[in-house]
Amino acid sequence: MDYVSPEGLRLDGRRPMEMRQLRAEIGTVAKANGSAVFEMGNTKVIAAVYGPREVQNRSQQINDQALVIMANFSTGDRMRKPKGDRRSTEISLVIRQTMEACILTHLMPRSQIGLCFNSIFTKKKHYTIFKELIDLCALSCLLASSFPISVYSRKRNISILNVSAGTRSACINAATLALADAGIPMRDIVTSCSAGYLNSTPLLDLNYIEDSAGGPDVTVGILPKLDKVTLLQMDAKLPVDIFENVMGLAIEGCKAIANYIREVLLENTKQLEYRRGL
Repeated sequence: MDYVSPEGLRLDGRRPMEMRQLRAEIGTVAKANGSAVFEMGNTKVIAAVYGPREVQNRSQQINDQALVIMANFSTGDRMRKPKGDRRSTEISLVIRQTMEACILTHLMPRSQIGLCFNSIFTKKKHYTIFKELIDLCALSCLLASSFPISVYSRKRNISILNVSAGTRSACINAATLALADAGIPMRDIVTSCSAGYLNSTPLLDLNYIEDSAGGPDVTVGILPKLDKVTLLQMDAKLPVDIFENVMGLAIEGCKAIANYIREVLLENTKQLEYRRGL
């Protein structure tokens, strides 16, 4: 199958180095300390932050830093699989480790920060279900610190139903905005993007069809101002020279997302100042 036409266009009409449309909104969950919606094409994720708050289980309390916990989730194509399936757990672990790299946990000792994710529902009849899932998500973050087991192996799943491709990246970008909305101190914002290699062509920000093709793809997360990589994952093998090109393309995508996130945060700050009459 040709994923890039002779004219240099992909199946969705984008150029190889063109990203899907981005959209973000801050403060979408009233009960959370911070929340955000982040869309990358048809992949839509909502992230909610609960905390910092007191650790419920003192045995898991860390004296010199905050405990970061999150609920496991599964994407729509895996909803029928057993809870806590391997891929869901892996994605949760990757996101948690990536966010820990940017959060200044040492400024919030003996506390916990809960990260929860869910999908966006487009039909009115789904709103009630959506709110219930968000409440379950918050509850799972609390329960995760209430039992003397590893919080990273809990069986509770939070589903992300509206998925095209780039779930991990969308979750990380949404979490960055939600943490900023909650006022959580960070070393830098963290952004994520993927790139792949199909038809001998590096492609930025794969869509669902490209992602499902099974070709090599690289997911990167960076701290843009500090110029540090916090996440690097690759599916399948690539020659070193091609890998460098694909990774470089993903990093450029991360930087573009960072610029967009800064614009969203700046606009949100202006709106807050206007509401407060500053």
